[in-house]
Amino acid sequence: MKILIFFLTFISFVTMAQPKEVNAEKTAITSSKHWLDIDYVGDGIVGHRLDIHLPSVGKAPFPIIVAIYGSAWFSNSSKGTVFTEGLGQTLLNHGFAVVSINHRSSSDAKFPAQIQDVKAAIRFVRANATKFSMDNSFIGVTGWSSGGHLTALTGTTNTTQTHSIHGLEVDIEGSLGKYTQTNSKVNAVVDWFGPTDFLIMDQCGSSFAHNDVKSPESSLVGGAIQENPDKCALANPISYVNAQNPPFLIFHGDKDPLVPHCQSEKLYEALQNSNVKSELVIIPGGGHGPGVMIEKYYEKMIAFFKGELGKIKK
Repeated sequence: MKILIFFLTFISFVTMAQPKEVNAEKTAITSSKHWLDIDYVGDGIVGHRLDIHLPSVGKAPFPIIVAIYGSAWFSNSSKGTVFTEGLGQTLLNHGFAVVSINHRSSSDAKFPAQIQDVKAAIRFVRANATKFSMDNSFIGVTGWSSGGHLTALTGTTNTTQTHSIHGLEVDIEGSLGKYTQTNSKVNAVVDWFGPTDFLIMDQCGSSFAHNDVKSPESSLVGGAIQENPDKCALANPISYVNAQNPPFLIFHGDKDPLVPHCQSEKLYEALQNSNVKSELVIIPGGGHGPGVMIEKYYEKMIAFFKGELGKIKK
């Protein structure tokens, strides 16, 4: 019975974290121009592809938002889902170029592969921005659920190449692709209910057994999380918070059954303690997406990104 309950909860987690797969060519996306399935590493694998959509409003070159899907780190091909819930289109409607990226899944490779993929995608975008009518002086990043984790980690590791804990070292930046000398820094971060501190997820009141050896977090680090505290620490965005982090805007529903809102509260507390400009929006009644990823909060995201863009353009 315990196994059955875990399995059913597990399926619920994956279903809620990963929107329905879409074909970007068939999705109703209003953009002035697009490029699909660009191989940002050059190795031909599906987990290293990205799409670029340019807005129909504003003037080129366009500021850039890199968007990362949620999938409990189980999908390597869900970049198109950035547009299924209105997130990507909202960004386009307000003059941002949207770069939606794939990354390797936890079954393809264990952490830090996923953050290395994100960093490689950002380097590619920065190096090739002019070719695609984009402005690399502003690169923001946003994502939800596991994509929120990678989004937050991208921000907190803005100045981190490698990191070690108790002798265990991780290469955050990696050396994927042609543009290893290009920096992967971002100017602003919008994190939608991403995990930030794996080891406390269950004690915070999650309805999902994150401590289980088959949980998404355990699958990501390669073993039951409570048996691998150092690996978890290296994967936790909260471990890298420092005063050089870019501004953060964080959204989380207080009824999220899968990623407890303590995850965003702990990240926000760490950012505040390091004097990083940050705002946390806890949404009453908000779930794991429902009631959170809606127009009201998309508009707040837009205001945040435009505010940070304005500082760059002064």
